[in-house]
Amino acid sequence: MWRRGDFRSNFIAVLIFSWNEVIGFWFANMLAFFLIGLLVHLIFFASIFDIYFTSPLVHGMTPHRTALPPPAQRLVLFVADGLRADTFFELDENGQTRSPFLRNVVEHSGSWGVSHTRVPTESRPGHVALIAGFYEDVSAVAKGWKENPVEFDSVFNESKYTWCWGSPDILPMFAKGASGDHVYTRMYPAEMEDFAAQDASKLDTWVFNEVKNFFEFAKSNETLSAEMWAHEVVYFLHLLGLDTNGHAHRPMSSEYKENIRTVDKGIQEVISVIEDFYRNDKKTAFIYTSDHGMTEWGSHGAGHPSETLTPLVAWGAGVNGPLVGSNQQFQDDFLQEWKLNDRKRFDVNQADVAPLMAALIGVPFPLNSVGILPLEYLNNSDQYKAECMLTNTMQILEQFTVKMIHKKETTLSFLFSPFKPLPLSKGQDMLRTARLYIQQQQYDEAISLCKSLVNLALEGLSYYHTYDRVFLGISVVLGFVGWISYAFVLIVKRHTGLSQPISKLDKLPSNNHLPAVFTGAGMVITLFLLIQSCPWTYYIYCLLPIPVWYAVMKEFRIIQNVINLVLTCPAKSIGYLLLFILGIETMVASFFHRQVLTFGLLSFAGWPLLSKRFQQNKVMSLSWISFSFILAVFPLMPVVGRSPNITLVSAAGLLTVICSFIFLCSFEMAKATSVETTVSRSVYAAQVASIILSVYIVNTTHSSLAVKHGLPLSSQVISWTTLASSLLTPLLSSTFIFQRLLSINLSLMSTYLLLSTGYEAFFPLVLSSLVFVWINLERETIRFHNVSPAEKQLSMINFAQKSDSTHVRHLGLDDIRRSYFFIFFIVTAFFGTGNIASVNSFDPASVYCFLTVFNPFVMGALMMWKILIPFVIVMCAFEGIQVSTRLSSNSLFLIVLVISDIMALHFFFLVKDYGSWLDIGTSSVIRRPFEEPPTSPQQMPSNSTKTSGPGIILLFSTRVRCYIYACSHQGASTIMSAYVRQATELGVNRLVKSSYYQPTVDFGGIINSGSCTDDTRGFITN
Repeated sequence: MWRRGDFRSNFIAVLIFSWNEVIGFWFANMLAFFLIGLLVHLIFFASIFDIYFTSPLVHGMTPHRTALPPPAQRLVLFVADGLRADTFFELDENGQTRSPFLRNVVEHSGSWGVSHTRVPTESRPGHVALIAGFYEDVSAVAKGWKENPVEFDSVFNESKYTWCWGSPDILPMFAKGASGDHVYTRMYPAEMEDFAAQDASKLDTWVFNEVKNFFEFAKSNETLSAEMWAHEVVYFLHLLGLDTNGHAHRPMSSEYKENIRTVDKGIQEVISVIEDFYRNDKKTAFIYTSDHGMTEWGSHGAGHPSETLTPLVAWGAGVNGPLVGSNQQFQDDFLQEWKLNDRKRFDVNQADVAPLMAALIGVPFPLNSVGILPLEYLNNSDQYKAECMLTNTMQILEQFTVKMIHKKETTLSFLFSPFKPLPLSKGQDMLRTARLYIQQQQYDEAISLCKSLVNLALEGLSYYHTYDRVFLGISVVLGFVGWISYAFVLIVKRHTGLSQPISKLDKLPSNNHLPAVFTGAGMVITLFLLIQSCPWTYYIYCLLPIPVWYAVMKEFRIIQNVINLVLTCPAKSIGYLLLFILGIETMVASFFHRQVLTFGLLSFAGWPLLSKRFQQNKVMSLSWISFSFILAVFPLMPVVGRSPNITLVSAAGLLTVICSFIFLCSFEMAKATSVETTVSRSVYAAQVASIILSVYIVNTTHSSLAVKHGLPLSSQVISWTTLASSLLTPLLSSTFIFQRLLSINLSLMSTYLLLSTGYEAFFPLVLSSLVFVWINLERETIRFHNVSPAEKQLSMINFAQKSDSTHVRHLGLDDIRRSYFFIFFIVTAFFGTGNIASVNSFDPASVYCFLTVFNPFVMGALMMWKILIPFVIVMCAFEGIQVSTRLSSNSLFLIVLVISDIMALHFFFLVKDYGSWLDIGTSSVIRRPFEEPPTSPQQMPSNSTKTSGPGIILLFSTRVRCYIYACSHQGASTIMSAYVRQATELGVNRLVKSSYYQPTVDFGGIINSGSCTDDTRGFITN
């Protein structure tokens, strides 16, 4: 009752009432609980991007350029998408080069080397690194495909005019966002990117023809000609044919190698046209390189040397000519293989190409570039080289300064911890010293000092980029652990016999200060974040633990009951706990090592023997053991480097038809009306026919593509019709448990066959057979333990019947085991035939029955559905187990929720922000965003065993930076042993390896056999 004059007591009473009512409603109502749970998981998921994948870019810097006149007035950049370094430089079987013109440049007029790309080796981040000089963040790439998800500077933006020809997947991101209207693009329509076309090299031919026509047109257009004669002009030719031929025919194919010859000839012709237009004024610089390489099996995106090693050839104005090389120290045999021992090789990191281009034509260095100018390529005075290096240093140091100032302004002064190796005063002092060296003509000293300052600035950028990781990580983990704790409390409270009704005497007294304590904590946190001007997301992450832990503390008596129960049987409880932990760690390990799934499935095979089900039902027990052993084979099968095998797909379809008849005959059909029986049989007959038709479509489609006749329209129509009907047909089948499950599996199998190219077609068949047996064994387990009233036969259970709430039972230990089986099967469904950590990791051949025209979103959606089909099979089976065992679906859901959330916490600590999409998706170590992997053991940092920078969270991993590249190139196997030797010398006892499976969604495109018409958008020349 409200008491006048006692404001403090009244306020606390109202506060307690409000907290209890709000929190009680949220967490007592199951629908509200599910909605809150969804929100918590969305927050947890979003926090990963805020903590690990924020953009490294900073803004507000001033452009810096070298004051001295540049050696070139214009630059021509050729990017051969998907070109491998070894395939380009090596000689063919006749000892002849595939690129006679460019080989002549390497030997007589230019400089060359290998450009070391950064994973993910995809087209978009590769081009950003080449042209903008920084390695695009994962979160930025995820926000857009063809346009700029983040604003960044580039050489094109800094140029006076840039003309681009090529793919609509690459060019728009450099045109959009460019200051002014000086970046012009000419692209072929996206519809022309057809994988089924006969010759992908025609795309490159189109680019060359367009460039030649452009220069011819400029001769008669004074306005355009005047712009082209200006200084600081860039021409960009994006050549996509190699990438497409590599995906379609593999890099070792004749099509890919002939495409290299086509590109070489086209470049020679274009250069001749350009030199003729500019009257051979010797003011044009040329650079030829690639955005990424490609594996033997036609994929890219990961860190295999065939993907990360790309060619770099530079010649023309301002570029060094060939230098005689002897005793060159490279930990590979490429110089011998390529017959280039006598030509000096200069390797660079991919981002270094951007400052090289800026130095050649004298434009400001891109503001966001982290590339270091490769001085070995410049043919100019020592003064010009030193001035360019100083400009490069000032540009990177300013990024560091802006980032440091921003962090300092948004952090309380007594909490701010600066980057001690590089205070602002030290950076300015080093710049002044470098300028003094240049004035005194001590250019080598100036360059050396600038390189040291650049390295410090890059380390500082990484430090401030990860400054808030520990703080945010702790906040998010506190909230999520609280959520898991409350879900556990809810299981005990509602679905076990451990919770006892709390009497009125047990309730918290009205003067309890718990709500006031949590409210006060929330106010303090809010004030703290407000003072520091933190982003609004920080408030969510930091305040989330408040209501969650309050809800947990309200149920403290239930927690006491659980503790008391554990103490009554400590040995048994510890045993169960260890078994639970072992099970979770096994599933976590399977995300990094697929072979662990084999171990788990083989262990599952012994379940009927350990639980005494074998004597009760030998047929089902033997079936369980057999299917477990068969399914255990799939994680051991190769996932990359294999060619399509349509014969296996056909065999899987035939076996599915046979098994469907066996299942229909084996299980007793439920009693139904004659009309329902007739309808069900018609549905099954149609689904079996659909599977046979799918096998036929797969064979005809791939046969047509093999002879380069394209995708038949009839096959495409039938494939899409099958996909659509597979989602609706199961609704027409009988609702009895096995009839409905069989109908669902048949419908899904028809679509899965259309999306298969090899042995994986057998996977859903074996998985569905195993879960069918699982349902039967779980029913036998319920009967054996007499934990549920006697029921009718399993085949008589109807999904449509409403469950009797009076027969719903409490949870037992077997239900935890069922939930664990379910999660393990889900993981097996995801990783049984490959690693799907990356949605865009797939072979394009899988979707050829549906489309061959490049469309990343439709292709990605189709592959996502292929990934989800085994998941749906397991989900439906688990629903059948829930119905047949008379267990509350809420209780099973909560157990699964707790187990999967504990696994999620593991992955939160194991996230890394560097690597391919596959590496990031299966993160096990964290890497600093601006740190480059060494290209040779000699370049490994001297402090390789030193701990990483502050703010980096590592779990179950030593903080050792050691990088191993496993070479598959002929004659290059010595690099692995060299790295291992170096690691041993440094005392490294743990090697960080990356998985090499990364087929990519970025296929580029090819043009149909017809030539491109003139109705495409032309250049704006005004």
